[in-house]
Amino acid sequence: MLTYEDMTAWAGAEHVTRADPADLASWRIPERQKDLLVNIGVPIVDQLIEYVTFQTDPDPALQTASGTVLYQLSRNHHGDLVPGLQWAFGVEPETGKVYYVLPDGEAWFANSSIDLWLQTLHHYGRRVSQSPILNDPDEHEDEGV
Repeated sequence: MLTYEDMTAWAGAEHVTRADPADLASWRIPERQKDLLVNIGVPIVDQLIEYVTFQTDPDPALQTASGTVLYQLSRNHHGDLVPGLQWAFGVEPETGKVYYVLPDGEAWFANSSIDLWLQTLHHYGRRVSQSPILNDPDEHEDEGV
């Protein structure tokens, strides 16, 4: 089972944010999924998760184009590439499914649970952090040509 220590081994403790149980108390997602956010946390992942932002409002607030409203888990501005635009991960009430929401509200399915989503982030982030080419592609651009 994935642990906080597993995440911090590659991301660093300063880049893994654990949720405050009080913030998630009223979230309507499976209790096991809440426990994972509190005990393991969510890592910062380059080009994917710039800020971990567990919403504190009791009702879902992340709007999608389909009308589904999610609890917000993260946000990313891609270095403010286009000012005002935001990408975010959110979790669907009741089901616990995780979606990646684009600036226009289009929601892409990311994973069927927070558990599987965290495992995916862990494996992806660990591989990127261990690869000089993936970690800093600009520095190795000539090698790829």
